Amino acid sequence: MTTVHTETSTERVPGRSWTVRIIGHGRTTASVTCSTTACRMPPRSENLATLRTFAARHAAAHAKAATLRPNARCHCGAQSCEAHLDTKTHCAGTVLLILRHDPLIRRVWTVEEVCEACAPLIPNATVLARAERPRRTPDRTTAQVAAPARAVVAGGFSSPAAPGAEDAVPVRRARRSSRRS
Repeated sequence: MTTVHTETSTERVPGRSWTVRIIGHGRTTASVTCSTTACRMPPRSENLATLRTFAARHAAAHAKAATLRPNARCHCGAQSCEAHLDTKTHCAGTVLLILRHDPLIRRVWTVEEVCEACAPLIPNATVLARAERPRRTPDRTTAQVAAPARAVVAGGFSSPAAPGAEDAVPVRRARRSSRRS
């Protein structure tokens, strides 16, 4: 899924993150919290399966409502890449919207704007959307220079002579000796 952002600003903005978490209260009850204070959460409950379902749907709702911004900085990079400490990288590439959820712990869902370089390094991350790269505006004109018309053959070999190459001086190559010792 590709999400288009309508602002034309090229100024970098901080990457966003939403975290939905299940918190246990003693042995019998739990509740759901969200990093967005405006979100309404259900009351404490003894039914952990219902709370997990609600938390997963709530994280999905944040992801669906988010408009991915191509000028966002990597949220992972802003956190000193704590999500992938074992592997260092430089933040680069298109902005992605990811969902992090560890199926073993099953208590935390995080939706984040991160870069293409960090996303594959984050464990248990699923890419939900990719921002479109900003398009060039028509007022910018670039001079286009035609490439020389010479075919290239894989493996570093040159192609047959291009038109007008009849005047070129042939290059002598060293012969390999066919003598056997």
